[in-house]
Amino acid sequence: MKKHLTILSLVLFAVLMPLRTASAQSTHVLIHTNFGDMKAVLFDDTPKHRNEFIRLVQKKHFDGTLFYRSVKNFVIQGGSSDSRNAKPGRRIGYGDEAINIDSEFTKKRFHRFGALCAPRQPDKINVLKTSDISQFYIVKGRVIADTILDKMEKAVNNPIKKQLNKQYYQPHKEELLQLKADGKIKEYNALLTDIKDKIDFEYRISNYKEFTPEQREAYTTVGGAPELDGEYTVFGQVVEGLDVITKINNLKVDANDRPLTDVKIRIEIVE
Repeated sequence: MKKHLTILSLVLFAVLMPLRTASAQSTHVLIHTNFGDMKAVLFDDTPKHRNEFIRLVQKKHFDGTLFYRSVKNFVIQGGSSDSRNAKPGRRIGYGDEAINIDSEFTKKRFHRFGALCAPRQPDKINVLKTSDISQFYIVKGRVIADTILDKMEKAVNNPIKKQLNKQYYQPHKEELLQLKADGKIKEYNALLTDIKDKIDFEYRISNYKEFTPEQREAYTTVGGAPELDGEYTVFGQVVEGLDVITKINNLKVDANDRPLTDVKIRIEIVE
């Protein structure tokens, strides 16, 4: 068991080391809870989220609130104003202090274990996917095999490719066949190249999914929640106290995923 824990610690250190080095001059916050403390770095390349989160921390907006939602091997969520002094069994997460800001999606920031992220309202009432920075969630996630990541890519990308084929190739299919039958190879190649170029261009600007080597390394070792990438803004990363996330995520919860034992929050800026 000790050997396994040592190996896991080395993997966590290797995956998170780039974050520590790259963010040496960045802002860090300490998230205090009655189950331990977590230290997180706020990313400089998500400035709207960083600045607003800092402002709220300085106002003590999150102090006294709860981690009111814990979904096993997925996320822990907290900070909602209506969680402060909430009675047991009360449904939480509908605070009256929503602070919406523009999303800041980037491939560089993704939902690995320990990612600090902003929740938001569903697509049907929030088509621009704006964040509600008045609360936050931290990813617990799970370790995912490369083959599953491949399937996740295909689930998103195949319908896109099918639609582009229908839009650009199918209308010219008979024309291409006729050019080939007539031996007009030059014209055939020119038309086919034009179609392929249009499909490639539209595909590149679509919301296709392709996991980077860094994402695959993280998701297949320390784990995370890749299904959330491109849907919610990741604006920070827990770099110390990852075990606290696991402790909170392992707590027994009620029917609304609220931990039966209150997990109180206090946040301060430490550097």
